[in-house]
Amino acid sequence: MSDTGRPLRIIALLLFALLAWLQYRLWFGEGGMIATGELQDKVDRQAEENRGLRQRNDQLAAEVDNLKSGEAAVEERARSELGMIKPGETFYRVVETPPPAAAPPPAVDEAP
Repeated sequence: MSDTGRPLRIIALLLFALLAWLQYRLWFGEGGMIATGELQDKVDRQAEENRGLRQRNDQLAAEVDNLKSGEAAVEERARSELGMIKPGETFYRVVETPPPAAAPPPAVDEAP
């Protein structure tokens, strides 16, 4: 009777080893659950960065269209960035004076 049980035990042991090996590959192997989760995190971060860059590109494209289509945008840019004025205009520069520095409190002499 012990002769018939031995092949079944060997088969059971081989099946258990196969199951353990498959579980290891599922969780830790190439393309396993852990690697897949890390790749998904990278994809999510890249998608967020792409959204920000797409928004920035849209803003720059709108600014380019605005500069191509109207003189008002060119004039505003010339005034703000280059400090240009139109003929006949008077340029005023307002310089704010900083508030006077607070004087340090007077030293108190201690009596001996």
